[in-house]
Amino acid sequence: MTTTRWMTAMAMVLPGSFAQADAVLDWNKTAIEAVVASRQAPPLTTRSMAMLHGAMYDAVNAIEARYAPYRPTTKPATDVSADAAVAGAAHAVLVRLFPDQQAVLDAKLAEALVGPGASGETLAAGARFGATVGADMVAARANDGTAPLGPYRPLAMPGRYIPTAMPVFSDWARARPFLMAKPDQFRPAPPPALTGPQWAADYNEIKLLGGKASTTRTKEQTDIGLFWVVTGAPAANPVIRELAGRAGRGLSQNARLFALAYLAMADSLIAVFDAKYHYEFWRPMTAIRNGDVDGNDATAIDQAWTPLVDNPLHPEYPCAHCINAGAVGAVLEGEFGKGSLMPFSMTSPSLPGVTRRWTRIADCVAEVSDARVWSGVHFRNSAKVGESMGRAIGEMALREALLPLK
Repeated sequence: MTTTRWMTAMAMVLPGSFAQADAVLDWNKTAIEAVVASRQAPPLTTRSMAMLHGAMYDAVNAIEARYAPYRPTTKPATDVSADAAVAGAAHAVLVRLFPDQQAVLDAKLAEALVGPGASGETLAAGARFGATVGADMVAARANDGTAPLGPYRPLAMPGRYIPTAMPVFSDWARARPFLMAKPDQFRPAPPPALTGPQWAADYNEIKLLGGKASTTRTKEQTDIGLFWVVTGAPAANPVIRELAGRAGRGLSQNARLFALAYLAMADSLIAVFDAKYHYEFWRPMTAIRNGDVDGNDATAIDQAWTPLVDNPLHPEYPCAHCINAGAVGAVLEGEFGKGSLMPFSMTSPSLPGVTRRWTRIADCVAEVSDARVWSGVHFRNSAKVGESMGRAIGEMALREALLPLK
């Protein structure tokens, strides 16, 4: 933010307290709106939200000192508002990620810093402090290897035509993680052998249930497959928000919850692209249209088969949506438990008016895996492996990051 912009925003700050009930939830909403408006690709949305929530967490935690920091952050020298620090950190991250939305974000910051209560200087000092934390986070993630298009080399015979649409996010296989030691830390075993019974079972399940013209898939299975077309941060955020917004939770708790969830989610995508580009396993449509060349007599070819949902432009194994769900699910279970909860829900952004409800976090995670099979995007084994990888990453985050101070 330029000095002029900062002074303009600060000039609009009147004496008072933070205008909303929970600054983390308020700025989470603003961030998702910015992500959607920018049309970021799914992996980039998780990176943006991890940076945002990591910065908000460090800003409030430097003041309240309840947990270990994500990045080293010096406690502010003067009395500042924790809510205003959250706002300043969030604003600083978002204006650097989405500079074309600066006017809207400046207005959000000014709106967040008005109302009756604390002094204007306490609020302004908090916002200034948060801004330094947010700027530090963005600088720390510069050149982290998260480009959407890398120097991928298609496999081709000399002179033989292949489709020229390039796979995406190959660079993420070498990106710098947020929490993991290295991208291949959770790399799984290879996909099943094409000549074996597991491959035949996975092949025939998705061929039967995942095709656009399937007569076996039920209406509910179709709805679930289409419901989870949304991927990246917008797929996880509604559930995290609903659980975080329940009564009795404080600012530090929610700052930590969102930070853990998104740091784990961002790392899960780095891990999954490492595995995807290491194994380069074929997508269902490619496999089913070549069922006569896999060496398995139990996989009959169907040259006209198409999936219910168009497949992403990157290798199939493991499932990225599933690893995201597993990572976030593990963090949420660490916070809210593995048993039954008061029902929580999510309304589909792609199917207006369609809402899914659950009472256990694990059921929501499992539904994502089912959806990717029923939509013709992933084989069953890929969904299971992705979910398992995600859970391992989420559990690592709970075990090693942002721990309570003794």
